[in-house]
Amino acid sequence: MNTSADTAGEAAADEKSSARMLAGDTLVYLALALLVWGTWCISRLGLFTAGDDMGYWIGVTGAVMLLLLLLYPLRKHLHFAHGWGNIRFWFWLHVVLGVLGPLLILLHSNFKTSSLNASVALYSMLLVAGSGVAGRFIFQRINRGLQSGQADLQDLLRRAGMDHAHSRLSFAPGVEQRLKDFELREQVPHSGLLHAVRAVFWLPLLRWQTYRHCTAELDALLDLMAASQRWSKQDLTHRRLRAKGLVDRYLNSVVRVAQFTAYSFLFSLWHVAHIPFVYVLILTALVHVYAVHAY
Repeated sequence: MNTSADTAGEAAADEKSSARMLAGDTLVYLALALLVWGTWCISRLGLFTAGDDMGYWIGVTGAVMLLLLLLYPLRKHLHFAHGWGNIRFWFWLHVVLGVLGPLLILLHSNFKTSSLNASVALYSMLLVAGSGVAGRFIFQRINRGLQSGQADLQDLLRRAGMDHAHSRLSFAPGVEQRLKDFELREQVPHSGLLHAVRAVFWLPLLRWQTYRHCTAELDALLDLMAASQRWSKQDLTHRRLRAKGLVDRYLNSVVRVAQFTAYSFLFSLWHVAHIPFVYVLILTALVHVYAVHAY
C-alpha cells in the first residue's frame, strides 16, 4: 500500500475542495451584488412609488416572502412539522426567499424611506438579511470541516502527508522548530470573540509570515546543499518545490483546525443574535404595515 501516494492524493483533494468552495463563495456573493445593483437600477427608472398600487403590491409580495421564511425553522424544530417534506427543500426555499424578499422590499422603497417607522423596518430587514449571509458563510466552513473529517489536527496532518514531516525536514532544524512553535501556539484551546476573530482574520497573515520565513531558510539551505552535493538545476527545483509544499500543507492544516474551532464559536454566537434580529424585524414590519393602512 502506497501511503505516501494516498496522503498526497488526499492533500490534493483537500486543496481542490478549498478551491471549489472559494469559487462557489465568489460566485454567490458576486450574484448577490449583481442582484442588488439590478434592483437599484430598476428603482431609478421611476416606474412606481412606494405609495402607488404597483409599489404597494411589490411591498406586499416581499413581506409575504419574508413571512414565509419562518416555515424553515418551523419545519426544522417543531415535531409536528417534521413530515412536511425534505429539509433540504425547505432550506433552499429559505435561501431563495431570503434573497428575493429583501430585494422586493428594497424595490418597493426605491432604496429610501420617508418616515421613522419605515426606516426602522427597512434597516431591521437589512440587518436580518446581512446576518443570514454571514450565517451562510460561517456554516459553509463548519460544514466543510464536519463532512471531510477535518476537525482533528492529526487527521489533517496525515491527509497533508505531514505525519513524517519532521524526518523530511530534518536538514532544516530551524524550519522544523518554527513550524512546531506555530502549531503549539495556535492549537492551544481558546474561547471568546476576540480569539475567534483573530483566528479568522489575523491568523492567515501570521501563517503567510511564517511561510515566508520558512521558505527563505529552505532556499538558503538547499542552495548550499546543491552546491556541495552537485545537484542538477532540475533536482534542486524539484526538492525546493517538495519542501515548500510540505511547509505550505503543514501550516494550512494548523490554520484550518484553528479556524474550524473559531467558526464553530462564531456560529453559536450567530444563533444567539440572529433570532432576536428576526423578532425585531417582525415587530417593526407589523408597525409599518399598521402605519401605512391607518394613516
